[in-house]
Amino acid sequence: MELEFHLLRQYGFGLLAATGGVILGTVIGWTSPIQHKLMDGDYGFAVSADEMLWLASIFTLGAAAVCLPVGFTIDIIGRRLTMLLCLPFVILGWICLAIAPNIFIIYLGRFSLGLGSGAFSILTPIYTTEIAQTNVRGSLGAFFQMAVVLGILFSFVAGFCLSIFYTTVACGVLPCVSLILFIVLPQSPQHLMMKDQMEKVQRSLQRLRGRDYDLKHDFVEIAIFIQQSKENPPFCQSLRQPATIRALFYTILLMLFQQFSGISTIMFYTTDIFDKSKGGMSTRNATLLVGIMQVIATFIAIYLMDRVGRRIPLLISSFLMGVIAAVIGLNFWILERNVESAKQISWLPNFCFCSYVVAFSFGLGPIPWLTMAEVFSQDVKVVGQCSINIPDDLNGEEAPVILVKTGNNMKLFRPEEKTTTFPKETELVLACTGEGN
Repeated sequence: MELEFHLLRQYGFGLLAATGGVILGTVIGWTSPIQHKLMDGDYGFAVSADEMLWLASIFTLGAAAVCLPVGFTIDIIGRRLTMLLCLPFVILGWICLAIAPNIFIIYLGRFSLGLGSGAFSILTPIYTTEIAQTNVRGSLGAFFQMAVVLGILFSFVAGFCLSIFYTTVACGVLPCVSLILFIVLPQSPQHLMMKDQMEKVQRSLQRLRGRDYDLKHDFVEIAIFIQQSKENPPFCQSLRQPATIRALFYTILLMLFQQFSGISTIMFYTTDIFDKSKGGMSTRNATLLVGIMQVIATFIAIYLMDRVGRRIPLLISSFLMGVIAAVIGLNFWILERNVESAKQISWLPNFCFCSYVVAFSFGLGPIPWLTMAEVFSQDVKVVGQCSINIPDDLNGEEAPVILVKTGNNMKLFRPEEKTTTFPKETELVLACTGEGN
């Protein structure tokens, strides 16, 4: 029973930290259900199609801009305090959207939301993997993607049921609640040990594992890992090491494939996509169905991740998305040339879009976030993740829906981190690429 108890504590704190992902999800999903309301002038002024394009994607510029500052602060003041400092930017962003008198204040609000919520794509995966034991690290690391899709679903439901103002207020309540939740989070034991605060390390581990749990094994494992990190060459030399280069290379590819899948575009413009696809289901119901299916698929992925590993779900996810994307393209090709024929398969667009989101959530959604937190050694982890998130966020601004066939070959070389201890991560990267022999 003690084993179950200490794992439940880790899951509990992991869920609290993952509220940062819920916040990010609400920012991503906010535009989709209220797009037509914005263009119809519900703000008191009409938003044009070009302005809508910027409105949907400008937050990714803020997310890219915050990556390097987060990289500097996360190792100085810690993971928890950095997360707390991000929340005022999120709250300010929602306030701007709630009271915006013109489009420029909306732009400002979206950019501020990018600064605040975008940082959680770095902070949450790092924090959850550092507080977790090896046998549950995969599940806790995938909590971030689960939280993101829950946030998207929340904004979908609120957007369809409420006015723009009350939808914005509902989304703005979440960062206010998170201010309280993040205060009770224990600090990362790895960060504390990096600062040689051993008593705080013990207190943090006791909160994460329970007072009656034997902390010796976890304490020694973290200590060995930190010591090995300190013995590593200086940062600039670490970046020239084959393991670091290859880890950086394939994680960047993973994140680029994730964004090139077009998932950001689908989430931004879900309602508009279903309008133009001429599916048999109502736009509102189809959009909500996408959100619900995404949550279910992500939950299944979390359950399987520590049982079958990362590589197999990633391969299956990429293959299915490639096939479904081809079918979606064929449907639009038929629609442009023969409307009557398209009416006979009016159910196909809704089915394909839901299946596409499910396939994404099964592997290509959660696994890249977890991978970033796992494969880098401690001395380059933060800078590595920040370097990856900058092109990832910028790419999210114009992510086209394309086939991910080119990504399938790359997945074959992805190292398997399931039940892998932190000191072995660098060895894995070398081994899987043939340089560890």
